Parts: sequence; structure tokens; C-alpha cells
Amino acid sequence: MKIANAPCSWGVLEFELDGPALGYEQVLNEIAETGYKGTELGDWGFMPTEPKALRTEIGKRGLCLLGAFVPVSLSQEKEHDQGIMEALKVAGLMYEAGYKDAFIVLADNNGTVAYRTKNAGRINGEGGLTKDEMNIFASGVEKIAKAVKEKYGMRTVFHHHAAGYIETPAEIESLLQLTDPDLVGLCFDTGHFQFGGGADPLDFLNKHWQRIWHVHFKDHSDQVKGLSARNNWDYFESVKHGIFCELGKGNVDFKAIKKFLEEQNYDGWIVVEQDVLPGMGNPKQCAENNRMYLQTIGL
Repeated sequence: MKIANAPCSWGVLEFELDGPALGYEQVLNEIAETGYKGTELGDWGFMPTEPKALRTEIGKRGLCLLGAFVPVSLSQEKEHDQGIMEALKVAGLMYEAGYKDAFIVLADNNGTVAYRTKNAGRINGEGGLTKDEMNIFASGVEKIAKAVKEKYGMRTVFHHHAAGYIETPAEIESLLQLTDPDLVGLCFDTGHFQFGGGADPLDFLNKHWQRIWHVHFKDHSDQVKGLSARNNWDYFESVKHGIFCELGKGNVDFKAIKKFLEEQNYDGWIVVEQDVLPGMGNPKQCAENNRMYLQTIGL
């Protein structure tokens, strides 16, 4: 198993956030300096969008590019064609830069629907998609994955995510049932799974292992989740208060998950993520602490 980190750990997220944005040079330098071997792309335009320049910047630090997050309002059928265009643009950049095994990490356009954003971590089956809307959502996922595969031969994984329409285990399962298992994989995110109400990640991993093509290691604080519920925080307030804490300081059983992955002979990437928003702390120190923690469990 190979260990990567991602620009979101330096506060580079798809959301509009307050505070100064870090440059890609600093982020890539610090990913390499803290012992990681790969990265994801970050928002379009964060890293170079010319293939040769991208390859140079990634390669000169000894890193690999393994995927790119692409958010799309998939419940809106009118957004599907634009989603295909965005995914093909990102896939084309990675392909032309030589990263032909990288994933499109497809997600809902999280944080844009008021109810889902306000009640992230507390959905409990409410405010979800109707049957017809879920069919539209799944159709959009498949259309995008098919377009990427047909043009570039690259694979697409869907990222379940708090503050989006696919957050709870039941919603993840519904999407998996409605999509082609040969076309659409899952990016299993440990922190978002627990925040979304997942009680037993090992049971889920075992049940859906053939669909899990990519893994994000993100910790989750039950203490902060309790505070979020009592204070009625929205998704962004929960993140600001550290719902996704340093690895080993939350409630995700990474030792058990690591053992499971080894038993399945998983040889893909594990991407460490800790959303350190501007002003929250020192991203490089957090990344170093997270890498040191993984070393204590044999990764």
C-alpha cells in the first residue's frame, strides 16, 4: 500500500473559504517533506493546467499524481453534460501528463444544498433524494464515468461526502445498487463514513469490497460530532471545530482497517486527508503527525 496526502490537508478545498490560499509549490514541497509519495490534483487551476508543467512539478518532488476531485450537481440532470465536460478536462490533463492510472474522484456538489449542509452528520434518512432523483443522480455518475473511460481508459470512483446527497451508508448502498460495478467504483472515506452515520466500516468494507477502488484515511471525532449536534452546527462549523482531527486522535479504528486491507491484498493508494482550513493550525505539522501515526501501525 502506498501513502499519499492531498491539497485539502492544506486548506485547498472546493469551497469558498476565508483566509489566504497557499501556493501549490509550498503544498507539494511539504507533502514530499513529510514523507508522502503521492498527491491528488486539488481544484482546477491550483496546480499547473499544462500537462508538461504539471508532470515537471509533481515529478521533481518524487511524487505521483493519483486522482482528482470533481464535484458535480448530479441530482440536476441539466448539469450532467457540464459534469462530463469538467471530468474530461481533468482526466485529459492527468492523462496527457502521463498519469493514466489516476482516478476521477467524482462527488456531489457538496455544501450547495441548504438542508444537507445545515444538517451534515445528522441526516438520519431525511432531506434525501426521491427515487426518481436518485435514478437521475446515478445516471449522471454512470454517464460521466463512461465518458472518461471511453475517451481516456481511466477509472472513476464516487466519493461519499457529508453535506452532499450521498452521505449515509444507506445512500451509498443505493447508489452502488444503481450503478454498473464495472464502470463505477467507490472512494471509501473513513471519516466521512463515520460522520455520515456509519457504525461499522469493516462490515461495509467486507460487503462492498469489489466496489472499493480507492481509499481515503480521515479521522473523525465523536466528541466534536456531539458538540455539532448540540449546537446545531452546519458542515463548515463542524469542520472548523475539528470534526476531522489528526489520525489516531479520533474514533476511526485505523489498525483494524489496515489489517482488513492487508487481508484483501490491497495494493492501491491510501490518501491521508485532514481538512486544515486557513487559520486552524499548521498543515505541515499535522501532515507530519499523521504520517508518524501511520508508521506506528505499520504503514
